[in-house]
Amino acid sequence: MKLSFLSPLYARPGPFSSVYLDTSRDGEEADHSVEQRWQRLREDLLDLGTDQATIGALGHVAGSDRELPGAHGQAIFAAHGRLALAEELPDPPPQDTVRTDLLPDAMPLALQHAPDIPYAALAVHRADPAEPGVREGELEVDLQAGRWPSSRVAGAPLSRRWLPADEWGAEAGPVLDELAKLAEDAGAEVVVLAGTSGTRSVLVRDLPEQLRDRIVTVEGVDSHAAEGGRALLEDELARLFDGCLSTRDRAHLAAFAAQRARLGAALEGLAAAVTVLQRGRARALLVNREARLDQRLWVGMAPTQIALTEPELRALGPRAGWAEPADAALIRAVVGTGAELVVIPEAELRLDGGVGVLLRDEPVPGT
Repeated sequence: MKLSFLSPLYARPGPFSSVYLDTSRDGEEADHSVEQRWQRLREDLLDLGTDQATIGALGHVAGSDRELPGAHGQAIFAAHGRLALAEELPDPPPQDTVRTDLLPDAMPLALQHAPDIPYAALAVHRADPAEPGVREGELEVDLQAGRWPSSRVAGAPLSRRWLPADEWGAEAGPVLDELAKLAEDAGAEVVVLAGTSGTRSVLVRDLPEQLRDRIVTVEGVDSHAAEGGRALLEDELARLFDGCLSTRDRAHLAAFAAQRARLGAALEGLAAAVTVLQRGRARALLVNREARLDQRLWVGMAPTQIALTEPELRALGPRAGWAEPADAALIRAVVGTGAELVVIPEAELRLDGGVGVLLRDEPVPGT
C-alpha cells in the first residue's frame, strides 16, 4: 500500500497534536455524544499543554462529518495552530485518543487504509416507484468505483440510471461499457456485479473481455442503494474483502517470503526494520495488524535518522535527537523513503515483533 496520502503530515515540523475520535451517527442523540467526546479530548489536550490555536484548528474539524451516517471516526492532525490533515475513518477508533509529540501519530490512520483494494461495483435492482421520476417496472442501475475500505466513508461519485425492466437485455451493453471505463480509470482489481440471477446473467453474458477475469457476482437483494457518503454494496464488499490483500501487497508478501528464506532473521523484528530503514533500502514495511509497537525509538530530523538507542542515533550523524513511539517513527521513515506498507493479519503470517521488511534492491514478482 502506497502512503502518499500521509505526505502532508511531514511537510512541516511538530509538535503535532493527533486526535482519533469516534464520530459515529448510528444512535440516538449522536451529535450530542460526539460533542461530549470531543470536549473530553479537548480537556486532555489542555492538560498536555496544547496551545489554543492548535486546539481551535482541531475543534473546527472534530465532529464536522454530520452528514455521514453509520459507524465511523475521524483522524485529525494539527501543529502550530494549523490543520495538517483530517481524514474519515471507515471504523471508529477503539477508543478516543489524543497524543502530542514531535511526530504525528499516523500509524492507526495508515492501518485503517489497508488493504486499499481498488474495485468497481455495479448493482441492479427494481426501482422504487415512490421515488420522484421513477416509473413502474423500471430497474435502477448504480455504478461506483473506490478503494476498499476507504470508500466506506470517502463519498466516491455514484452513477445512477433507470431503465425499463423489459429492455434490460438490450440496454445492458451501454451499462457494461460504462463499467469497463470506470474499472479502467480506477485500476480496479475486482469488479463486483450485484442483482437478481436474471439481471446478472445478462451482465455476465455480455461482459467486455477485459473484465472477465476480475468479475465477482453477488446475490441479489432488494436494494443496493448507498447512503449518502457511504459505499455502494458496503456490506457485500466487507464480506468479500475480509482478510484479503491487494494484488500489489500480495506480490510484496511473496517477495518477502522468498527473501526471508535466504536471509532469515535479518528481515524480521524491530531491530531489522530500523536497520533497513536507516539505509533507505526498504521497499515495504510489513506490519501485523494486531502488533503493539509501544516501544520508543530515537529519531532525528531526517526520516532515515531512526535508531534503537541514542548512541546509535548519534553514530548516524545528527547533532540532536529525541525519543518517539516506535509506530510514529517507523511510519515517518516509510513515507519519507518512499517505501510502502503491507498490513498482514497474524493468522496469515506472524512476524517477529510484529514487523518485517522487504528489501528494495530485489525485484518484486508481478509488479
